[in-house]
Amino acid sequence: MVELSRVEALDLLGTVQLGRVAFTDQALPAIRPVNHLVVEGDIIVRTHGGSALLGRALLSEVVAYEADEIDPVTRTGWSVLVTGTATRVADAAELARYQGLLTPWIEAEMGQVVRIRPEIVSGYRLVRKSVSGVPSP
Repeated sequence: MVELSRVEALDLLGTVQLGRVAFTDQALPAIRPVNHLVVEGDIIVRTHGGSALLGRALLSEVVAYEADEIDPVTRTGWSVLVTGTATRVADAAELARYQGLLTPWIEAEMGQVVRIRPEIVSGYRLVRKSVSGVPSP
């Protein structure tokens, strides 16, 4: 494994559409698959009005977001983990912009938008060892 820089990790996160958001719900860990955008270093997701994630965002709580792209045949790929504060996007212009850019993957009313502002960003690239023992992409 090769550690990624913050910039590399966020760039890779922007190349995929689906990830997993992790947060605390009733004192227990909860993980939900969601599609996302990366905009100016922030992670943007849509959700519905009664979601547990929106509840965390209304309280500006810390959440984690993970996405990856791993090829099981070659055993190569990458994984990125972001920890940051979730907040509800309330500005009407921003809300309209993100609703236009990000179409939910599920058939449900997803009128709310949550921004995750990364504070800790980590990531790893899974590489194969070459014959010389040096990692190769």
